[in-house]
Amino acid sequence: MIVHSKIVLGLAFALALTGCAGGNTHDLLNRKTVAVPASDIAATHEIFVATTRQQATKDPRQVFDGDRSLTTSYARVDVTVPKIHQLGAIERAKGSADSNPAKQFTATDVVHYGDAQQFAKAVGANIAISGDRALVFVHGFNNGFDDGVYRLTQIAHDTKYPGTPVLFSWASSGKTTGYIYDKDSSTAARDDLEATLRMLAKSRAKSIDIIAHSMGTWLTMEALRQLAITGDRDLNGKLGYVILASPDIDVDVFKKQMIRYGKPDKPFAILLSGDDRALKLSSFISGDKPRVGDYGDAADLANYGVTVVDLTQAKGGDQLNHAKFADNPILVQLLGNRLRTPAGLASDEPDPAQLNNIGQGLGKAVGSVAEVVITTPFKVLTIATGG
Repeated sequence: MIVHSKIVLGLAFALALTGCAGGNTHDLLNRKTVAVPASDIAATHEIFVATTRQQATKDPRQVFDGDRSLTTSYARVDVTVPKIHQLGAIERAKGSADSNPAKQFTATDVVHYGDAQQFAKAVGANIAISGDRALVFVHGFNNGFDDGVYRLTQIAHDTKYPGTPVLFSWASSGKTTGYIYDKDSSTAARDDLEATLRMLAKSRAKSIDIIAHSMGTWLTMEALRQLAITGDRDLNGKLGYVILASPDIDVDVFKKQMIRYGKPDKPFAILLSGDDRALKLSSFISGDKPRVGDYGDAADLANYGVTVVDLTQAKGGDQLNHAKFADNPILVQLLGNRLRTPAGLASDEPDPAQLNNIGQGLGKAVGSVAEVVITTPFKVLTIATGG
């Protein structure tokens, strides 16, 4: 018991230091405009937002805070990425300082939409001109509104996603002590995420891809389960990739969700890592029951029709190893290579030669050597990166 307590205290301390988000503040907007030459900006991304957060009144710089709303609000945030951006990183200002667009991700404008109809019109118009695809990102535990905006911006930028990024931001408290509050908030947002996915399915989008992280995977699976119950599990054929990164879901609960959902028709991937320290703490809180994101039996999960990608040997960007899919330069490029092929055209069987070539080339560039083990319902592949 003493040893167990020391482990938990160590994990809790690490979580307190970094959390899922890793930021020191949840301010999104600058106090004043910081002007820089256009040559210092790599790109500007329009991030469309559906959120169950309350609009921030105490600190308007946050835009939306951690309090729950019973209705969904809609917005668009314009974010610039600096020319000096490094693959897999989110360059941010320290504390509550204003962002410098030449050095950090910077939110330059926020547009609020009055209702779902206005939002649907705006996001639909963007989808029509950006590639007829939408990427929905559902963030995890201990994320402020700003964390979700910046993470999706980084994913869209680094993967070169050919479509419209849409953030579904549920009311995480953005506090390391808010685990139970966050779990309840994610559960309360199930209907809102389902409605957002249905809204996008009514647009001109030909494919709606989903990336969910950590506790956001629980919310995503619940929304997909609800779609299945209504007989529309694939959004009338428009559901594309589903990627669950570091899923903070009890393994038995996930199996029951997948049984209700059924074997996927499109690529459905679980990204897990045996050294995910955040999920070890989650497992302890949950009665020492394994979480999907650090489960040791990939073949067991693959029996439900999913592809399991074991990232244990890949290096994480922080001490928790909880966001490797986005902060490891090799992995985010591999993810981008996959996402750029529409799910309807993608094979369920990854091409090992292609993945090896990409992994080795990137490995040499960043000096990283690792193995990624991919377990499909059909076979196991080991992809070497680096060399």
